[in-house]
Amino acid sequence: MEPVRLSKRLAELGICSRREADSYIEQGWVKVDGEVAVLGLKVLPHQKIEVDARARAAQSARVTILLNKPVGYVSGQAEKGYPPAVTLITGSSRWVGDTARQRFTPAHLKGLAPAGRLDIDSVGLLVLTQDGRIAKQLIGENSLVEKEYLVRVTGQMAPDGLALLNHGLELDGEALQPAQVGWQNEDQLRFVLRQGKKRQIRRMCELVGLRVTGLKRVRIGKVMLGNLPPGQWRYLREDESF
Repeated sequence: MEPVRLSKRLAELGICSRREADSYIEQGWVKVDGEVAVLGLKVLPHQKIEVDARARAAQSARVTILLNKPVGYVSGQAEKGYPPAVTLITGSSRWVGDTARQRFTPAHLKGLAPAGRLDIDSVGLLVLTQDGRIAKQLIGENSLVEKEYLVRVTGQMAPDGLALLNHGLELDGEALQPAQVGWQNEDQLRFVLRQGKKRQIRRMCELVGLRVTGLKRVRIGKVMLGNLPPGQWRYLREDESF
């Protein structure tokens, strides 16, 4: 078996992200077979890896924020004059119903990045995190975390449209993974997806004769949007996980 970079091995073990691993290695917080590791070191699966308690403490200090993104904000970097969603994260926009014990500080904005995306004209639950483990869990290539959406539509659906939305469509020349799609009422569908191609739901609907007029993400894994008001945010609590 070929050796792999230590940072990759740490990420595979779910200990941290590769970027975090490189930082821990640089600071001398990782040992391999009892020896302090250096950047670029390659390891085999049988080798013993130890991570210093200081790295664990650094991880526990990282925050994850849940935002109810309104229309007009982009998930990541500003584009076409639209501001990034992270600009909504201020002390005054924190939801009064947030029961997490953290006290907001500007340090919580450092390295805060979206774990997934919502289009400019979509609303609902957006996760922003400093924790590479959570980012990998939600948007890593092997992620199996469900995302649930309420989707308002117009148009006349093709006769086999609902079946195709559940399984049988292709985007960008690639067959889509099975989804769970059903009617909530006469003009609203409920989608549950495990993958996230760009504008996937809107494009899926177009393929079966529908046009999306509103899209709201209401759940990611086990975390619900709940009563979080538009434009406000709260911390992911210690007792919550995706």
